[in-house]
Amino acid sequence: MNRLAHETSPYLLQHADNPVDWWPWSAEAFDEARRRDVPVLLSVGYSSCHWCHVMAHESFEDEATAAYLNEHFVSVKVDREERPDVDAVYMEAVQAATGQGGWPMTVFLTPDAEPFYFGTYFPPEPRHGMPAFRQVLEGVGSAWTDRRDEVADVAGKIVRDLAGRELNYGGTEVPGEEELAGALLGLTREYDEQRGGFGGAPKFPPSMVIEFLLRHHARTGSEGALQMARDTCERMARGGIYDQLGGGFARYSVDRDWTVPHFEKMLYDNALLCRVYAHLWRSTGSDLARRVALETADFMVRELRTAEGGFASALDADSDDGTGRHVEGAYYVWTPEQLRDVLGDDAELAARHFGVTEEGTFEEGASVLQLPQREGVSDAARIASVRERLLAARGERPAPGRDDKVVAAWNGLAVAALAETGAYFGRPDLVEAAIGAADLLVRVHLDDRARLARTSKDGRTGAHAGVLEDYADVAEGFLALASVTGEGVWLEFAGFLLDHVLAQFTDAESGALHDTAADAERLIRRPQDPTDNATPSGWSAAAGALLSYAAQTGAEPHRTAAERALGVVKALGPRAPRFVGWGLSVAEALLDGPREVAVVGPADADATRTLHRTALLGTAPGAVVAVGAPGSDELPLLADRPLLGGRPAAYVCRNFTCDAPTSDAEQLREALGGVVSD
Repeated sequence: MNRLAHETSPYLLQHADNPVDWWPWSAEAFDEARRRDVPVLLSVGYSSCHWCHVMAHESFEDEATAAYLNEHFVSVKVDREERPDVDAVYMEAVQAATGQGGWPMTVFLTPDAEPFYFGTYFPPEPRHGMPAFRQVLEGVGSAWTDRRDEVADVAGKIVRDLAGRELNYGGTEVPGEEELAGALLGLTREYDEQRGGFGGAPKFPPSMVIEFLLRHHARTGSEGALQMARDTCERMARGGIYDQLGGGFARYSVDRDWTVPHFEKMLYDNALLCRVYAHLWRSTGSDLARRVALETADFMVRELRTAEGGFASALDADSDDGTGRHVEGAYYVWTPEQLRDVLGDDAELAARHFGVTEEGTFEEGASVLQLPQREGVSDAARIASVRERLLAARGERPAPGRDDKVVAAWNGLAVAALAETGAYFGRPDLVEAAIGAADLLVRVHLDDRARLARTSKDGRTGAHAGVLEDYADVAEGFLALASVTGEGVWLEFAGFLLDHVLAQFTDAESGALHDTAADAERLIRRPQDPTDNATPSGWSAAAGALLSYAAQTGAEPHRTAAERALGVVKALGPRAPRFVGWGLSVAEALLDGPREVAVVGPADADATRTLHRTALLGTAPGAVVAVGAPGSDELPLLADRPLLGGRPAAYVCRNFTCDAPTSDAEQLREALGGVVSD
């Protein structure tokens, strides 16, 4: 019996009709394996994973394969986005054993959840040196039946090895000038000067590293840091990784030139990159950065917002190509003939503008749209018409599937991005979208003990507890919303979440952070990873939110916790800067103070609004902003801040020292950096 029909995860629901007798991750599944004396097949993936779909079609929808699985295994299906703790623990084992990882992840476990054999995708027939999935199943089954002692020895050794891989915490010293300069030097060595970005193919958008580079430039004036950030952002925005018609970014580029993406579009990438491009505009005034920030924000609201006000996790890479086949990229790519069908005489102009060639840049003569020409557009109105017509024609194609699961952490990132982008560019609709998502997180994900649920779908709370990144990223979103709106309730909610981080996720002795709460479900290992990957690690995200909250409130325990957490950045920053970008960004904020800005004045006064926007546009790393009427107790930074000669005023403080208050927006801008407020 397949038991996935009542799950909230769209990925699990995709498998609810498989002939495999799937179980969700549960104690009952392992009890069943123990009762039957069979091993557990753990299959981990996510809804927009291309190779997960391939393996599902080839193997899990196959009646003969399913019958063999049902007879010899208990099969457990896990959505890695819903259970990042399960994914992290077993991915660590896979990587330790094989030297690589990825999804779908295929792991064989004892009924005590101890892993003993690993893999990722297995084909239905032997291929490219890979055994067939049926061969793997038969081999594992034979080992379980005939060599049980050997299996037990392997499983025991793996669990012991994982336990011995406890993080060597870097101590409580915070990173300083030397470590941040060393991190910049390391990034310079890995920088691709010809194409932007870092390293070779596949190439991922380095959003958190760019945030560090922008903050480092703001604090030190390093032109090299700004150049790497600016050039990388331009290369990505002109490449195929960026959707030139509808806005938003794909997950990564399969090549070094940002030309051919892996077409899935994730909420977390777009939230992080929307914020990065908004911050790049804040630093440089770049028209391209402004356009990309706004188009990415509009993409999230248009295509990812759910009926309940949250944001869906992802759009699939695959879609129907019009013939009934599900093909990667079918929704996004164009041939010259397709351009002619839609555009007529404008097809040649569109082909030149977007780099569409007869031979194609993708598969079967199709091209991914890019902006290969750096010079300005000769006929902007004509190009705008071309884009509009192509987007309308694309809208008639079968759309990629959408994973409607709302992930708390990723929605927190979206709240921060949309709140700031809306405030910078005078788009109150984007701020309202941020408030809507934040409201959903409070109503649906947060319980009366300030505990977060990891996911929801259709307004229904998922069964799984939030992990550290959920608490940290949601707090980050709430803190950004407090700065933009001046509403103290968001700061209060952030405080509830961060108090939970201190109580449940922080080691009292060392200050180290764990990815799961102290009272969470016990796995074979308690996951703990301080490195930033596709999203900020829970560790570095928590450090950043704790630091901002302390700056807003003066809460010493939260600042102390942030500083202690940053010890790991001192250790990792110079050695692996690409994988601790958000941690380095938080370290930049710590070195700068961070600055605390209080803007006091009537809400309906133009001068108040000008000072507030100028403060938000300041580039001082990690600066926090509070705005409110004189005498307001809405936010702690407003206490004892009077008007200046009856006029709205801004107060800037850091490290227990304050500048003289000012009513002059230009003077405030000079104190905080950033573009001129219009």
